[in-house]
Formats: sequence, structure tokens, C-alpha cells
Amino acid sequence: MEENQIGKTFPVKSRLKPTSKKTSSSPESRYWRSFKTTEIPKLIYPITSIDFSPIPPYDFASSYSASVTLYNSQTFEPKSTISSFKDIAYSAAFRCDGKLLAAGGETGLVQVFDVKTRSALRRLNGHNRPVRVVKYPGLDKLHLFSGGDDSLVKFWDIATETQLLNFQGHKDYVRSGSASPASSDLFATGSYDHTVKVWDSRGGASMKYVMEFNHGKPVEDVVFLPSGGLIATAGGNYVKIWDVIGGGKLVYTVESHNKTVTKMCVAKVKRDGSEDSDQYRLLSVALDGYMKIFDYSALKLTHSMRFPAPLLSIGFSPDCSARVIGTSNGIIYAGKKKKKAEDVDAVVGAGDLIGFTSVLEPEKRVLRPSNSRYFRRGQSEKPSKLDHVIERPRKPKLAMHDKLLKSFRHKEALVSALSAGNPKYTMAVMEELVARRKLLKCVSNLGKEELELLLKFLHKYTTMPSYSGFLIGFTKKVLQMRAEDINASDILQGHVRHLKRSVEEEINIQQSLQEIQGIISPLLRIAGRR
Repeated sequence: MEENQIGKTFPVKSRLKPTSKKTSSSPESRYWRSFKTTEIPKLIYPITSIDFSPIPPYDFASSYSASVTLYNSQTFEPKSTISSFKDIAYSAAFRCDGKLLAAGGETGLVQVFDVKTRSALRRLNGHNRPVRVVKYPGLDKLHLFSGGDDSLVKFWDIATETQLLNFQGHKDYVRSGSASPASSDLFATGSYDHTVKVWDSRGGASMKYVMEFNHGKPVEDVVFLPSGGLIATAGGNYVKIWDVIGGGKLVYTVESHNKTVTKMCVAKVKRDGSEDSDQYRLLSVALDGYMKIFDYSALKLTHSMRFPAPLLSIGFSPDCSARVIGTSNGIIYAGKKKKKAEDVDAVVGAGDLIGFTSVLEPEKRVLRPSNSRYFRRGQSEKPSKLDHVIERPRKPKLAMHDKLLKSFRHKEALVSALSAGNPKYTMAVMEELVARRKLLKCVSNLGKEELELLLKFLHKYTTMPSYSGFLIGFTKKVLQMRAEDINASDILQGHVRHLKRSVEEEINIQQSLQEIQGIISPLLRIAGRR
């Protein structure tokens, strides 16, 4: 008769415990989490810049201390090191063909190196302060532009080692720059004077900047987006996107970081068969240790990752297989895209190289309803992708307290949950007993040892925020109902004293927090007005 009344039985679950925040399972988040991160330690000095070669195998260069090191983008092993700097090296940048590498330095000298021989081919001397920005303008192989702490932007002819143009417009350190992908004659520079200026090398040195944006904070980085019609600027704890074609109109402001944004780069999302495959994302890193991925076409933040150190630089390979982040403590976090399966053509090609040819296994013939074997398949036959699988319902596993609840042994179920020591199960049993209107009756029937178990539980978990809403009122009822038994036992009185002490401590903590909140609230209002 009991079985007919109960029907199906399921394990009890607590509804009071807040659900934990699970990681997002969107395709975008799964894509960025598929990069397996590897640490490249022992560089000691901050990683000031990271840049990928535009040609296969897409090696990347990182500048730190007085050197620039080239790394293999597949194994993340160092290939070669350029140590022709007398002081700190900055802004290592590849030419569009990947054969030359340019970098600035603390001494104000811009050097151009041959990637294979590591020899300095050109030395461009014109800045009298550290050079923080060195870039090649688009597909132009003969020129480069540089910016430094002398607030000057210079345009160089590499072949003759001569300065062609000297742009004067910034009033503070020039710390960032980017070339336009739409034209090799246009490039933008960002300065600590809060402005970003767009220059045109065809106008001559006497010509002023073509366009100017006021970021509102010292500009740490500037990036032209792939279309060439938008510019992203980073400074303070936010990133702004500007419309170049629309006359410098502000499109959107991304306020997702808690500390200064130090670097940005553009990355391509490459996922076969998805709607957002081959779309671009804007990646930003900051001193708060977070990397944020922003979809500027939909104007929304799609993913974020936390690293255990302030981040200074970031790079993303053109083939979408590697992501590299540099930190302030000399560690590089290199992420490699996980491959689900090897390409069959690559396997066949590797076999031909060593004199053997790989023989592909013939595909198994798919059975169709027109074939009689289709209806004679056994239990060992694996379902295909088109089959609709009907699984046999699994019988839920019941814990001891669930079995006792099933047989209406309420007091034993409560004692069993208390003895297990798991607050989640104990709270679930209590909630079930409240629904059955049996909880207070169970408390009144508890023996001395069982009541001691309950008081221990209340002392330990009454002040926890997850359970306090239920347990505070329940504790009051228990003390009222079992007052005579508690007064007659020294052990039970000791548990009550411990419970009282923990409640008083929690009250003092809450009062202190309210005092702190009263001090901070006016300051937050003042900061919000600014």
C-alpha cells in the first residue's frame, strides 16, 4: 500500500543552497577554452611586446630586457635571440614578408634585423628619448614609422637610413601605434596626452594630422580593425571604438576591466561549420590579469580569462592556432589550439616521405531499410548519427536517509542525515520533513545523543549565509521545545553556549560591515559623479 501511495521516488535535494556559477557553455566560450595554455618562464623581465610573423610557420617575437627572442609557434621553443640592444627593447614588429624585424629601445635607436642571420641591417637614429612604437605601414616594405617618449612621430626610409617625415602634434609620450590595413599611407598613434592622431605620409611633414580622437585617459594602445574603417583605443580601464569613415564618431565604449588596459590585438574565430566562423574579435589584456574577448560587430563581450599576473602584451597567430600573452613578471602564457583529429592528407603525405604509403581503411557500408540486414541488427550494433536512441530509464540511487523517508521513518531519516555530516543532505531532509509537517515532531522525539548531534549541526551551520534563513528560526523552535532536556544536561548546555557565542560573533561582524559600508558609500557616490 505504501508503494502505491508513493509512486516514483527520487533523492531529496536542498533548494536553499545557491547554485554555483558554471562556466559558459556557448560555442564561443568553448572555442577560447580549447587553447591549451603552456608557460614559458624564466624570462625575469616584463614582456614589453609580442608580434607574430605574417608568413608560415608564423613564428612570434617577444621583446624583454635587452633582447628580442623568436619562438616556434608550434612547440613554443626559442629558435634564436637578438641581443644587439644596450638597454631595454620595445615594440618588435615583423615586415609584411616576415624577412625583417624592427624594434625600438630605451636608447632611442631603431634597429632593423634580418630574421635568419639576426644581424642588424639598419640603425635609424633620430629620437633622443626611448622609442616605444615601431611599425611597418601595411604592405610597404621600404618604410616604417616610430614614436617615442620625445612626443615625436617619425617616418623613415629603411634603404637609405634617412628620416623622411617628422610629425609634431602630440604633447606627451607616444606609446602606441597601428598601420591602416586599407592604405599603407595611413597610420595612427596614441599618446599619454589622451589623444589618438591619424597621419597621412603623403601630406608631407608640414601637414597636420588627418584626424584626432580624445580617449579621455592616457592611451596605452591603438589598433586598426581589419576593415580599416574602425579604430580601437585602450587607456584607463576601458576600450573605445571609433568610426574613422564617419568622421571620428565614438561607436562604443567597453568598460569590462578593473585596471589599466595595456594591450589589444585582433583575432579571427575559425570554427568550421559555425555561423560566426571566420569572424574577427578584439582581444584586450590589462593589469587586472584578465583577457577579454569582444565581438565588435555585435557590440558584446563574449568571453574572459583570468591569469595570475598583470598582463602587458598579447598576440594571436594569423592561422588561428596560437595565442600568446606576456606578463609583467617575465612569464609568457602561450596557448595552442587543441586538434580533435589529424588531417588524413597530412598522414598520407608523411607516409610518402619515408617510403611507405598509408592505406585508408574502406568505409563501412551504411545499412538502409531497403536491406534485410537492417531489420536483423543485434544489441551490439552501434547507433548511427541519424538514429533516435531511446535509453532505458535508470533507477535512481537512494542514500540511507532517502530509503528511510521512503518508508516513512522520519526520525531515523533525520538522524541518519545528521550522522552523515553533509549539510546539503541534512538541509534537504529537513525541507522534506517540513513539507510533510513532521520536522517538529521528530525534534520532540529525539534522544539525548541525537539531540546533541542536532545542536552540533546548528552550532556549525546556523551562521552560514546559505542556510541561515532556515536554521535561525528552526534553532529558536528547538531551544523552546527541548529547554527542559537542555537544562538537565551539562553537555547540551555547552553546545548551546557555543551556539550563542557564534551568533554573537556573527552579529558583531555584520555591524562592522555596516559601518564600513557607511564609510564607503559616500566615496562611491562622489566617484560616480566624476
